[in-house]
Amino acid sequence: MSQTATHDTTPAAPAGALGKRAGLLLGALALVGLVAVFAGARYGILLAIGLGFGVALEGMRFGFAGPWRAMILRREPSGVIAQLLSIAVVAVVAIPLLASHPGELVGAQAPVGFAMIGGAFVFGACMQIVLGCGSGTLVNAGSGNPVSLLALPFFALGSFAGAWNLIWWTDLGALPIITFGGTSGLILTLVLIALAVGLFLWRAAPGTVKLSRRHAIAALVLAALAIGNLVVAGQPWGVVYGLGLWAAKGFSVLGGDLSASAFWSAPGSMERVQSSLLTDYTSLTNIGIIAGAFGVAAWRRGALSAALPGYPARAWVATVVAGFLLGYSSRLAFGCNVGAFFSGISTGSLHGWVWFVAAFCGAFNGIKLRPILGLEART
Repeated sequence: MSQTATHDTTPAAPAGALGKRAGLLLGALALVGLVAVFAGARYGILLAIGLGFGVALEGMRFGFAGPWRAMILRREPSGVIAQLLSIAVVAVVAIPLLASHPGELVGAQAPVGFAMIGGAFVFGACMQIVLGCGSGTLVNAGSGNPVSLLALPFFALGSFAGAWNLIWWTDLGALPIITFGGTSGLILTLVLIALAVGLFLWRAAPGTVKLSRRHAIAALVLAALAIGNLVVAGQPWGVVYGLGLWAAKGFSVLGGDLSASAFWSAPGSMERVQSSLLTDYTSLTNIGIIAGAFGVAAWRRGALSAALPGYPARAWVATVVAGFLLGYSSRLAFGCNVGAFFSGISTGSLHGWVWFVAAFCGAFNGIKLRPILGLEART
């Protein structure tokens, strides 16, 4: 998942490394087992699903920001097509499930409004500045990427702040929630996905009109995990809420008063703030993503030893600002590449498509900003 990673060409691991790898596997199993014992089997399974996301994203070097960058800069569509393929697979299962279990399962559905569109645009730009979306920042931080390690806490703070002001922003104007449900909704979603794939293939550079085997496998693995997340948690895969919740808990512990925020003082939010992170679905999968990426990186390298990039001071300041804006804008946009794009479209929400278009436009600008901010320079 790390954008600076290279293919591993090291020889077979010695006995000591094999022991460390066995320890990683046992540690993961023990972690899942402990959560299952102390919080419940459902929560242990969700942590395991999160670990699966982390292992798949880092292990298969797959994500969201990187494929968008490849399409924009080199017109290589494989990664974006794989994302759409994964969404289509989830939609085939999720949309009928939502229709048949309305009281048990909920979709990632949100209204389209001015703040949502603006938030998606800003998020698209910022994810290209730090080379990581919501899940990408978690994966890259877990694998030891210094830029993502710096951006992640500010992402959480931004998510918290965006949620704090969310009602004010949505009052600027929004449409009612529009969803594509049932058989007709599934057909419409699949047709739109096919049209999007056709558009990317049309814009592809000569010789790149193909789906790589690695991307295809990653797409199917992510789809299976996302379907598992929906069935076990009763809600789609998400990232942003969990990060904001971590900051809200910290704010509360430090004596902050959440009653001034309509979002954080709502009964559901207050219950989560006061409860254990081990019983919050999104937090568990986020923790699993970080741990899964860490495990893959440690498995490959034996230790996390990413070099500190030789960026100028303005680049590190830009990382902090972009990290905060990633959290803030994604909260206004009702999700990131996972919660809005992936889960929104796959559960039939119109806002997922609008988010996709706005964020892709923002990504063009983020790519142009990187060299200006010193994030392409090395010393």
